[in-house]
Amino acid sequence: MTEAATAFVPGHVTGFFSAHPDEDPTVAGSRGAGLTLTDGVTVTVRRADGDADAPVVRLGGSAADIDPVDRVLDTLRAPARVEAETDLPLGAGFGVSGAAALGTAFAANAVFDRGLSENELVTVAHGAEVLSGTGLGDVVAQARGGIPIRLEPGAPEHGKLDGIPARARVEYVTFGELSTADVLAGDTETLSTAGREALSTLVGDPTLPTFMRASRTFAREADLLTEQVTEAIRDVSDAGGEASMGMLGETVFAVGTGLTDAGYDPTVCATHPAGATLR
Repeated sequence: MTEAATAFVPGHVTGFFSAHPDEDPTVAGSRGAGLTLTDGVTVTVRRADGDADAPVVRLGGSAADIDPVDRVLDTLRAPARVEAETDLPLGAGFGVSGAAALGTAFAANAVFDRGLSENELVTVAHGAEVLSGTGLGDVVAQARGGIPIRLEPGAPEHGKLDGIPARARVEYVTFGELSTADVLAGDTETLSTAGREALSTLVGDPTLPTFMRASRTFAREADLLTEQVTEAIRDVSDAGGEASMGMLGETVFAVGTGLTDAGYDPTVCATHPAGATLR
């Protein structure tokens, strides 16, 4: 056992998805596809110092309420303090809560010598996020890395993943927040129908351009586009680039230099070649 451990988890922006709820949180999840990002979340877990008044979780140095992290600590029976750091926008579709949960699972497993495998830790974090209502597919994608395609929903025992064999520069701009919990708690039938069609398109041609086109079609058919997002996607298209909406947030992401060419001042990163890891 050790006093502290740190994990890094890539961000994840979803291009499209279909929701697949289940009473068992390890079976519940989503099908879809997205990009994992070199911009991510660094999570440090330390043994609790006995100060009952100290916050359990801090994000960017401030006390934070991240329910999936609390659930992971409870599941692993880990009395700990968690410090999470990220430059990613919060509530904007980058999988920060899933990354925090997965990073906590990896680091707490090391600190408290729980002896769990990677798949077991992914299952703990995935279940915690599903139960919290903050996501359905980020954790399994962030564990894999690259450009993951979620063919079947659920934690590793139940889900099935593939991927697009490519790497890319990624640009993004964020105009505001959307509540993942509110969207997932509502009627997701229209959204899921569009997601199933998008997945079928991508499976038939698993390339980055097809992913971007399928993502744009999904955003339109799922009726999730806002005015600002629509305008930015159109601007990128007019400049000869490829862009779509990040799920679920008022975020536009582009591959290559699409947003820059369209006159925006985006944050720039890249697809992450690997999944979550201890540092």
